[in-house]
Amino acid sequence: MVKLNENMKTAFSKVKIFPVATASKEGVPNVVPIGFCQLVDDETIWIADNFMVKSLTNLEENPSVAIYVWGPETGGCFQIKGEAAIINSGEKFEKMKEIVHAAKPGLPAKNLIEVTITDVFQCAPGPEAGKKLL
Repeated sequence: MVKLNENMKTAFSKVKIFPVATASKEGVPNVVPIGFCQLVDDETIWIADNFMVKSLTNLEENPSVAIYVWGPETGGCFQIKGEAAIINSGEKFEKMKEIVHAAKPGLPAKNLIEVTITDVFQCAPGPEAGKKLL
């Protein structure tokens, strides 16, 4: 398991919209902006599926996901890669629905996408670009 360090967790907490990338089993990429992307612990991210179409289909075919962490207040940028599980019942799912509905009551919260972090890479330009951080 890969665990985010304190600097990464702080940067993650400052991002409002996360570009989340998936790919079909044929490798056709898709990137979408996600507003509900929550760090649950040092190695797990929850994403709420409110309106996913292509991303959900991709995750059903290929559970690999990439999340880009960057913003004016993050002090840099990095990419998180992980393996996603689609959850649509049970305790975790109900907890995610509660959180989403508390923030925005009209959102459907159809599925919980639970991402287990597998790698973290540097995204800033320069000689360290693409370097594996974790």
